[in-house]
Amino acid sequence: MLNYFNSDSEFVLESGQSLPSLQLAYHTFGKLNDKKDNIVWICHALTANSNPLEWWDILIGENKIINPEKHFIICVNSLGSCYGSTNALSENPKTGQAFYHDFPFFTIRDIASAIDLVRKELQSKLGFEKIWLCVGGSMGGQQAMEWAIKEPYLIENLALIATNARHSAWGIAFNSSQRQAIENDSTWKESNPKAGINGMKVARSIALLSYRNYEAYNLTQTNQDERTQNFDAESYQKYQGEKLAQRFDAFAYYNLSKAMDSHNVGRNRGGIENALSQIKAKTLIVSITNDVLFPPEDQQILAKYIPNSTYFEIKSPYGHDGFLLEGKKLSEILEREVTSRIQATKDAIINTK
Repeated sequence: MLNYFNSDSEFVLESGQSLPSLQLAYHTFGKLNDKKDNIVWICHALTANSNPLEWWDILIGENKIINPEKHFIICVNSLGSCYGSTNALSENPKTGQAFYHDFPFFTIRDIASAIDLVRKELQSKLGFEKIWLCVGGSMGGQQAMEWAIKEPYLIENLALIATNARHSAWGIAFNSSQRQAIENDSTWKESNPKAGINGMKVARSIALLSYRNYEAYNLTQTNQDERTQNFDAESYQKYQGEKLAQRFDAFAYYNLSKAMDSHNVGRNRGGIENALSQIKAKTLIVSITNDVLFPPEDQQILAKYIPNSTYFEIKSPYGHDGFLLEGKKLSEILEREVTSRIQATKDAIINTK
């Protein structure tokens, strides 16, 4: 079910700038059980929305590892996104016009702080104390990590998939090139909801090169004939740009990519090692072996410094997109390392009484 959190209070950002008010869209699925210990909180990636049954149905849904028949599932649309949360196309109550290019800069930490406002409201209404499991992949993992540091006793189990503690120079370079594509769209400076949309199509084409890899393109986009032009790989790049333009806008894409670049859990916390050591949740960390955007080295840093963590690598021909496509492998790991382990602990407690 789609819901909205609304606040007329000023939301102060990490930069010192602020938003005069805040709206956050969020979905809930399933019901909170009597013990109030079945909450699964999903943090979404760059262009996703707050309905993970639409974009992560490999893990979430009927008969899946995260099941609304068993779990109370919550997902909040990120600050700055265009799926119902306050973003650059929202009305600035101070001017009565859309923010457009005046939307203030925000960070991953700001997104996590906004999510926590929804948590506090739901906690007050529903009376739960803990989140049983928080799951995030890619940029969603960055948010989940920040949240687990900010509120170390809130989350019991944390699953971080294909993500990092600090966005790499490599990842920033990809995002910068994408923003340059938007900036070089002649419409970008216009105060228009469609400003920069053609540039965003090119940006998406660039992004795909980091989401997949050499193996993935050869596997799915190689022509079997002997043509000399009009290749499948070429049409695929164009198709994906057009597809995104039908559901997203350049302002959200631009601002969210800048937020991703800002990600550094060690900022003002004494460094990455010190920040990660503050995570109290039992943490599952999953790498995708041939992920060129968030390579295993990024997750190995998490495993090294998060105290109560386990680390797994999965093989996938799809690179970074494996976190969205490798449902069977991810479900097996979650089942073994989270669901079964927690049930075994509950059974042990019952048997000792």
